[in-house]
Amino acid sequence: MPIYNAPTKDIQFVLHDLLKVSEQDIPGFEDLDRDFTGAVVEEAGKVASEVLHPLNVVGDTEGCVMENGVVRTPTGFKAAFEQMKDGGWTAMDCDPEYGGQGLPYVMHTAAQEPFVSANMAFNMYQGLTHGAYSAIHAHGSDEQKQKYLPKMVSCEWTGTMNLTEPHCGTDLGLMRTKAVPNDDGSFKISGQKIFISAGEHDMAENIIHLVLAKIPGGPEGIKGVSLFIVPKFMVNDDGSLGARNGVACGKIEEKMGIHGNSTCVMNYDEATGYLIGQEHKGMRAMFTMMNEARLGVGLQGYAQAESAYQNAVAYANDRLQGRDVTGAKNPDGPADPLIVHPDIRRNLMDQKSFVEGARAFTYWGAYLIDRAHKNDDAQADGLISLMTPVIKGFLTDKGFEYATAAQQVYGGHGYIEEWGMSQYARDARIAMIYEGANGVQALDLVGRKLAQDGGKHVMAFFEMIKTFIKENEGNEALKADFLEPLKAASKDLQAAGMYFMQNATKPNNALSGSYDFMHMMGHVCLGLMWARMAKAAMEALEGGASDTAFYETKIATGRYYMARQLPATAMHLARINTGGDTIMALEAANF
Repeated sequence: MPIYNAPTKDIQFVLHDLLKVSEQDIPGFEDLDRDFTGAVVEEAGKVASEVLHPLNVVGDTEGCVMENGVVRTPTGFKAAFEQMKDGGWTAMDCDPEYGGQGLPYVMHTAAQEPFVSANMAFNMYQGLTHGAYSAIHAHGSDEQKQKYLPKMVSCEWTGTMNLTEPHCGTDLGLMRTKAVPNDDGSFKISGQKIFISAGEHDMAENIIHLVLAKIPGGPEGIKGVSLFIVPKFMVNDDGSLGARNGVACGKIEEKMGIHGNSTCVMNYDEATGYLIGQEHKGMRAMFTMMNEARLGVGLQGYAQAESAYQNAVAYANDRLQGRDVTGAKNPDGPADPLIVHPDIRRNLMDQKSFVEGARAFTYWGAYLIDRAHKNDDAQADGLISLMTPVIKGFLTDKGFEYATAAQQVYGGHGYIEEWGMSQYARDARIAMIYEGANGVQALDLVGRKLAQDGGKHVMAFFEMIKTFIKENEGNEALKADFLEPLKAASKDLQAAGMYFMQNATKPNNALSGSYDFMHMMGHVCLGLMWARMAKAAMEALEGGASDTAFYETKIATGRYYMARQLPATAMHLARINTGGDTIMALEAANF
């Protein structure tokens, strides 16, 4: 049976030593002292390890079952969902006007991590609801907010997002779902949506679907798409539930992973829907949900790697295989534990240095969202817009890579289901695909985000790195191991950006290098996080911190990332500089 223990000390380190949340000038952050955040994180970790983690393998093996249109979730899920609701975990950062606790988004993110690590499929039910809540909160009418949000905040009602259709995924302009106006201002929604996470289940009394559809006579393509609220059960004026709406689950998809989440084909047969926002402006409202979801999916990537890593470390310490080449470490036993071998250490250090850097990067992203929303900070808004495809794309690519790396530590046992390691790889795999496949994230980064607002956000990012290096260049403890590698990697990233500018008349050159650029930028972002974390750890040690081993380990882990992982930027730059000719050389018929 796999293990999971929430990394509460590491979470607290990021919140306080790195981000210094209680010292920020953001409304609500003044309440985030160590005692408060520690209590929240410890309790979230307890719920994760004691309630959600034991259900992870249950969800994987049982899956969801549909009979006569009714979807049953795995054994124990419904009771656990009630515990999540009763504990207020679904309402942490939601608007108090609708029953939320009003905490900063960064605290929601910190609490979500243990839940995702413990049981990713389960957490998707509340995660999708949170995204639907955010879209209605940002774009819905006052009447819509009052009608739907209180029950969604409490997760008495859950939510979904309905984009994909059988014939169109990324190219949503091809969608066929129709929205025909009714005389009363509502619409008749007809069509089919696929891959709808939490589309039907038995854990909530109502499900509020957010559905993209086209109003007849509107503009062609993506400009003609509108967003609608389509409840499973109609909601009466007094808040009570009325008749069943014309929406039903056609089937549950058979998937590689996340078996505990009901991924549904949803059929809309003249279902009653209500427009959110303006006609033909549906993508604007949906992106409120999708951008939040993309940070959450990036978190899923490293959170699955965290769980897999914990188990790999335990196995490497327990499994006896071979002898240490420098001398036996377990002379009274038949062999030494796996962890003595350099290649196992390399594997584990790759995992550890990624996960801890990714956590810092993701929480920093959540902090930027808070700053953008609560302080109306345009610079923070631009910066998180730039970082979102990197958080989603890079962290999920690497999260899957390191979930399988953890599996490798087990050797043959990693391939055997009873050890549980395959689930981490299978569950992590979807994160690279949904909420915009990672190739699309790379295209978004290079094709849109770099040039956004005249390129000022990426220039601000480069300036941030330059300023950090300049402010700390007198710190000899940081210079060689952290500042110099960061400077070199940043120059690689700038050189890649310059290549794209110089080849603007040859778009295939930029598009062919976009995936490498996304990974290069991901490495630079983690390099910046590690340089900052190393500085924070050194300051803690200088200040007489009692847990010296924790901070010394943090510095050593960061040193590893800078030496062994960050140099990958040079490889990605070399690939980008080859242009698009080699990629586009073959005719389609020659593949």
